[in-house]
Amino acid sequence: MTHSTSISERYKLPLGIFLIWLLHLSGLIGILSGHSEWFVTKTPLNLLLMTLLFIWIFPLNTRRKVLLFAFICASGIAAEWIGVHTGLLFGSYHYGGNLGPKLDGIPYLIGINWALLSFCSGCVSSDLPLPKGARILFGSLLLVGLDFFMEGMAPRLDFWTFEGGTPPLWNYTCWFILSVLFLWGYEKIGIKGDRLFSIHLLSAQFVFFIGLYLLS
Repeated sequence: MTHSTSISERYKLPLGIFLIWLLHLSGLIGILSGHSEWFVTKTPLNLLLMTLLFIWIFPLNTRRKVLLFAFICASGIAAEWIGVHTGLLFGSYHYGGNLGPKLDGIPYLIGINWALLSFCSGCVSSDLPLPKGARILFGSLLLVGLDFFMEGMAPRLDFWTFEGGTPPLWNYTCWFILSVLFLWGYEKIGIKGDRLFSIHLLSAQFVFFIGLYLLS
């Protein structure tokens, strides 16, 4: 390994964590300070940057990781398509304009978001000193908890909107079931990744959405 490569490996995690918090806190402060439209429209760029950081630092560097990530992306988009077009999953809702380009009404990035959150939650929970079933349950409840605060802000940010304005209990049930399936796959395949990066990315998401939920 060259000296320059060694330096890159040494600083990439601190740099990644710094960028995670810089982007999320800047977005939170910018939206709360009255510049909501400018910051919210940059959501696709923020998610793409988080994805690149994830690929680099987690990292997404084996065939198994890539295949599972792609499977969760595709499954997430498929589930959202069923939800939007039939209401059988999640409830009756539609996507707004701030999550980027869409495929038949479903933002491409929503699949990436499912995969990012599932991998980070799986990484955090998989190292807990608990039986596998309890780890999967913990990670799934973590994702449902994050979704609760996302749902509270999604209409205001023009991410998505439920008919009647309030997501039904069925939405959270579907989130839980899908989370269990994805995290079961994560555990079954035995994926390993950078736990500290995963903790910070999930924490920044919680801080962003809870901050908006409580202060806006």
